[in-house]
Amino acid sequence: MTTATLNEQELRVEEPAPVVRMVACGSVDDGKSTLIGRLLTETDSVPIDQLEYARTTRRGGSTIPVGEIDYSLLTDGLEAEREQGITIDVAYRHMDLPNGRRIIIADAPGHEQYTRNMAVAASTADIGVLLVDAARGLRPQTYRHLTVCALMGVTGVIVAVNKMDLIGYEHATFEELAGSIRAAAVRLGIEDVTVIPVSAVTGANVIESGDTMPWYTGETVLGALETWEPPAAAEDAPFRLPVQLISRAGGNFRGYSGTIASGSVRVGDRLELAESGQSASVERVLISGEDAVEAHMGDAVTVTLDHEIDVTRGDLLCGAGEDVAKTADKFTADLVWLGEKPLAQGRSYMLYVGPRAVPATITAVRYKLDVVEGHQHAARRLEMNDIGRVEFATDSPIALDPYEVCRDTGGFLLVDRVSADTVAAGLTRWALRRGDPNIHPHDYKVAEADRTALMGHPPRVVWMTGLSGSGKSTIADAAVARLHEEGVHTFVLDGDNVRHGLNRDLGFTPGGRAENVRRVAEVAKLMKQAGLVVIVALVSPYIADRRAAANIFDEGEFLEVFVDTPLSVAQERDPKGLYKKAAAGEIPNMTGVGQDYEAPERADVHLDGTQSVADNAERLVRAVLGE
Repeated sequence: MTTATLNEQELRVEEPAPVVRMVACGSVDDGKSTLIGRLLTETDSVPIDQLEYARTTRRGGSTIPVGEIDYSLLTDGLEAEREQGITIDVAYRHMDLPNGRRIIIADAPGHEQYTRNMAVAASTADIGVLLVDAARGLRPQTYRHLTVCALMGVTGVIVAVNKMDLIGYEHATFEELAGSIRAAAVRLGIEDVTVIPVSAVTGANVIESGDTMPWYTGETVLGALETWEPPAAAEDAPFRLPVQLISRAGGNFRGYSGTIASGSVRVGDRLELAESGQSASVERVLISGEDAVEAHMGDAVTVTLDHEIDVTRGDLLCGAGEDVAKTADKFTADLVWLGEKPLAQGRSYMLYVGPRAVPATITAVRYKLDVVEGHQHAARRLEMNDIGRVEFATDSPIALDPYEVCRDTGGFLLVDRVSADTVAAGLTRWALRRGDPNIHPHDYKVAEADRTALMGHPPRVVWMTGLSGSGKSTIADAAVARLHEEGVHTFVLDGDNVRHGLNRDLGFTPGGRAENVRRVAEVAKLMKQAGLVVIVALVSPYIADRRAAANIFDEGEFLEVFVDTPLSVAQERDPKGLYKKAAAGEIPNMTGVGQDYEAPERADVHLDGTQSVADNAERLVRAVLGE
């Protein structure tokens, strides 16, 4: 062995093994846990104690003799999963392949209700292994998982047609299934697809080929994982650094820290701040506190610039030039809806992308995707596990790349503003509108403070919520009469009145109600700026919509009033005959009957709707006057 050869081998040993992220998915009982368990075992990636556990422990109904390995037990780490015999959470496992490649396996749950977990697993995956039960064939969840892989940017998919032993290793059945799955992959834009007939129980074509399927001459699952190569990173990939921290140290040190989401950066490169367009040159690049000449995608870095620019946490540093991420306030995106409650068009959610958070409103649902046939169906809302295309608007311009340009700066989460639950995973497709640089707010000489002084009282928005028939409008009418006598300038925005004009185009679906609240809140804000006390009498049944309305006002400007009237009392009153119509099936979306009413958790004023109008009006007047 020559010195040159020895040095080359030493260098190869010292190089870190390449890491590939893999998502394993498939419908319930397709055999995914058994397949992954066998791969882990045969590659010596399972501790001895876990193997011993898999030899001695059995689920109820198991036909595997004690002493043999039940491979499915090696991936179900939660006790609840073992008891139910299904995987309900994403479990991560590490596997070292014979060629030195390291695989991080995200074992995704198979049941439809856990599609959200699978979407999370696929969002960081390079390659997917999709299980298909040869005896049951392709199921809707199979197509859903394949669709999620395509949406999330998984570049290669290995399809393991499992349980071939149950169909007598029939070649024709395999080819039929393989043809269908390839056609679906082509439709979804997945070009790198390998379909392998396997039996996870017997081990056929998992690690070695065996002699049960002589008609198949392709790779085993292990072989496909070893030979698969991720697409080469584009040398001209745009540089993206979401700023997670402003680093300060002794002296005048000021650095911008984060993990590089795309591209690379070198000392001397010109960087531009996406949000403001300010630019500067890189003075230093630090990795783990040590100076480096350059850094690449995935590196956690701190960069310093040759002169100070206005950078804050959540901003996006880009390579200067044409590849700078453009800021916009309206986008088209694909959503995987994860929330148990349906998407409400017009409702405000919190959008999180990297370290940045901004309120966002779904302005339109363009279509819902039929994951089996690939058709796009017109829709007004998305239910849990639905996949669809939407348009959304953000309260302020934000830099979002198309997802295919950069996962980290093109993918986002939507979070419910009340429960803080993650309700959707989003993938930006394109920007619809940038903030118009030609539109500027005009500062008038007569400001809100001047109008307040002229009125002689502070302006305020009083938001009255309660069931239809609770007495909101009646109490508001009496309170306004009293306030008028006190010289207070008022105006009432009544729910029925605004629906005769401003909101005549809106229905009573959750989305229509959300938009109704949003518009009324914006009008109330304008009236408040004019110096008026604005009383809003609106059912506004959802906490999230009322909270979104309150959030556009400064502290002390918004007063939430709950007119608390039992449903039975409101139905007995029924001043407009709405409950009678709802009982007859003429009004399917009647609040309290066809739709829920979410009472305020902590209203500023709590009125008992069963008490006299005069008493409730007096309490409301005192609250408005701050007495």
